[in-house]
Amino acid sequence: MPLLALLGLRDPEGGDWNRLRALQFSQINQTIGLRIVVHACCALIAIWVYAGKAPVALLGAFVAALAAGLFYALRADRVLTIGDRVRITRQEINRKGLSTALVACAWAIPPLAFGFYGGDAERTAIALLIAILLLGSTLALGVAPLVTVVFGAITGIACIVAFLVFGQFGMALATLTLMVVVTIGVSQVARIHLTACLAEAGNAEKSEVVSLLLREFEENQTDWLWQIDTNRLVRSASPRFAFALGRSVEEVEGRPFLELISGEAWETGQFPSSLHDLAERLKRRESFSNLLVKVSIGREHRWWELSGTPMLDDNGAYLGIRGVGSDVTEQRESSEKIAYLARYDTLTGLPNRLMLTEALGDALRYAEQWRTRCAFLMIDLDRFKAVNDSLGHQVGDKLLAQVSARLKAVLGEDELCGRLGGDEFAIVIRDASDRNCIQRVAKSVIARLSQPYEVDHHTLYVGASVGSALGPRDGQTVEELMRNADLALYRAKDDGGGEHRHYEPALHANAEERRQLEFALRRALENRELELNYQPVVNATTEEVVSFEALVRWNSAQHGSVSPGKFVPIAEDTRLIVPIGTWVMEQACREATRWPEHVRVAVNVSPEQLFEPDFAATVVNALSASGLEARRLELEVTESIFLRDASVARSSLEQCMALGCTVALDDFGTGYSSLGYLRKLRFSTIKVDRSFVQGAAQDSKESLAIIRAVVAMADSLEMTTTAEGVESVEEADLIRRLGCTKIQGYYFGRPMRAEEALQLFRRRHSDMPSRISARPAA
Repeated sequence: MPLLALLGLRDPEGGDWNRLRALQFSQINQTIGLRIVVHACCALIAIWVYAGKAPVALLGAFVAALAAGLFYALRADRVLTIGDRVRITRQEINRKGLSTALVACAWAIPPLAFGFYGGDAERTAIALLIAILLLGSTLALGVAPLVTVVFGAITGIACIVAFLVFGQFGMALATLTLMVVVTIGVSQVARIHLTACLAEAGNAEKSEVVSLLLREFEENQTDWLWQIDTNRLVRSASPRFAFALGRSVEEVEGRPFLELISGEAWETGQFPSSLHDLAERLKRRESFSNLLVKVSIGREHRWWELSGTPMLDDNGAYLGIRGVGSDVTEQRESSEKIAYLARYDTLTGLPNRLMLTEALGDALRYAEQWRTRCAFLMIDLDRFKAVNDSLGHQVGDKLLAQVSARLKAVLGEDELCGRLGGDEFAIVIRDASDRNCIQRVAKSVIARLSQPYEVDHHTLYVGASVGSALGPRDGQTVEELMRNADLALYRAKDDGGGEHRHYEPALHANAEERRQLEFALRRALENRELELNYQPVVNATTEEVVSFEALVRWNSAQHGSVSPGKFVPIAEDTRLIVPIGTWVMEQACREATRWPEHVRVAVNVSPEQLFEPDFAATVVNALSASGLEARRLELEVTESIFLRDASVARSSLEQCMALGCTVALDDFGTGYSSLGYLRKLRFSTIKVDRSFVQGAAQDSKESLAIIRAVVAMADSLEMTTTAEGVESVEEADLIRRLGCTKIQGYYFGRPMRAEEALQLFRRRHSDMPSRISARPAA
């Protein structure tokens, strides 16, 4: 350690040196009185030696200077030792060095000033007195070397100068030697003491940490100390341990530890497995940590976390076990609750997706091990969204709770049912070796879930669709099996719902095709792959074109010509129908401005478009951008718009009708309750589905009766009727006789490009002046 660091003139980096300096100077106060007495005695001897020789004024000046120096040194020492000083600052150390220098300067007066009034004997006596003071400082203040070094340096130099002036060279050399020896000695003493101070500071810090930990442990009300002897009897029971047992310390002391925590099991011998584990560890006299034990305190079951360590004497003999414990009942219950929430659905109480996934993984491993089969069934509720939208989520949640109760009732022990999310449920059949069991379970589920529900005074009807996959045939991993069951469910929904479908490899091919089509459809607009065709609608009497229906076609660069029956459902599912529908309306309106003013354009509108908040604004933008009159735009909708939120669809259409647009109801008669929809909205046209037209052409009494009823109803409501799918002259004549106002079909024209549609009007007066036939254009 450098000398300056020992003297306290510089502090090395790292460490709390102010605190270490306080330990260095802590002994100064103990020697204050002794040091003053020694200085006084030495001063009296110096005055005695030079009495009658040196002037009295000089002797008095020496005494005054020494008194002043000692007084200042005394004050500096008391500042350093007031109270229990933990740290000493740099300024305080410098003040102590200055006070020592003042005392040393006072003792420099005798050798330098008194030497002129005496001989060699007197000067040697003064040097001896200073040596005595220096050695005394080394012994008394060696732990604070700054005092000794400053005092020795000033007084030593004064003596050497005096001896050299008066020719006492031997004494000068002896004084210099003494100064070197004292400096080395005091440095060694200071180094040893400072090292001890460092160790003491470390021990103090460790002691402070231990005290803090013990205090924190004592203040923690959930932990306690316990101790047992060689017979496993409780010894030195702490008050908190006794409190945890619900007893007093006297009742606990000397009792068997296991008896105190086992309750009634001590008599019956029916111990929990965790207590058995604890007993074995105590019997084997081994250490254990954080052992979770189920204990009985009175009639209440609690969970304790115990740690213990064997106690040994100096000879290694076993004395017992000492440890700590804490009550972790609340933490245990919280952990169990978290584990439950992680694997069970909070609404229905059924296993959730995580637990179903784990169960399906176990079933697949079981099937592979024993060469059996397992099954996974996915269930989706039909028409549940309509319940949620019309009656609210609270009713929907109560309905889901009843659905889960019914699912539990129809399942056996080998079948696990859970909720995947929303209105989707799933069933895991661990052993599906009997292939009829899948069909049996699926039919039971569909039949049971299709029965009416009573929720908040509402009678509700929802069905169920089921898709199943057999493992490991239809998938060797959980992900594959779930995906394939989902594909089968999708097919069941496409088939109308209320059905069960098994997975088939073709479904995967269809799903892959659908995925590729969806990817390509997302870029169809920007790649200009979409175009519009127009199919004419003619007056049933004059066969004059009165409107065109705009039909979107997709010529994909990757997939070629894609049928609307394929890409329109994809567009609706992915909501791509909204930008596509906006483009169709803008293009159709722009093209219609090239036709005669009495010819309208009909644009099909998807329910997804109607539920957009700015649908009316989209219509306004299309009309204003093209300059088309609103009366020439007809919006065609189907009954499906009323299956979600009828009020939203009705509001959007009424805004468009207020602009002057007309609304046609397409595919009439193929929905759920068509007559009811006619009361909700004022349609201008009812379009009779082609299935009824074809049935009437085949003399179907039902189809003929339906068309007559629709025509009569439309006439009474001042609506026009359009018959779709007319493909022959016989069908056209039949439709006229039935009274339909307009006709649409291949007989009058297939869907054509915009330029072909425009040519119909250019040929108006050439071939057939009274009828514009589209057949040549077909």
